[in-house]
Amino acid sequence: MNSADLADLYRNYIACLNRQYWPALSRFVHDDVVHNGRPLGLSGYRAMLEQDFREIPDLQFNIEMLISDPPRIAARLKFDCTPVGTFLGLPVNGRRVSFCENVFYEFGDDKIRQVWSVIDKATIEAQL
Repeated sequence: MNSADLADLYRNYIACLNRQYWPALSRFVHDDVVHNGRPLGLSGYRAMLEQDFREIPDLQFNIEMLISDPPRIAARLKFDCTPVGTFLGLPVNGRRVSFCENVFYEFGDDKIRQVWSVIDKATIEAQL
């Protein structure tokens, strides 16, 4: 897969997340996906995302920066949302916060196999 095709695949994955169309997740995420060193598998990865949307009902993934270098993607995702309770151990409780996530993906078989992500928690803390 070339760089442009991989970037398009990633954008379609983000659109799937934003629609919360979980039946299509398997088109983008490998059955044996690993997130930050934890083997979650597709079902665990889906459960993690579903929990994110329960905790942040207005969650939307916005691509601020995207670099495609097959078989990897690097992205900076921007969020502007209102978590309903505690988020990352912080008492957000329905206040609007803006923050970014820096995330790297490694693809295999045209699906996400590895994810490494870091959320800018300090930015959230500064807003509270």
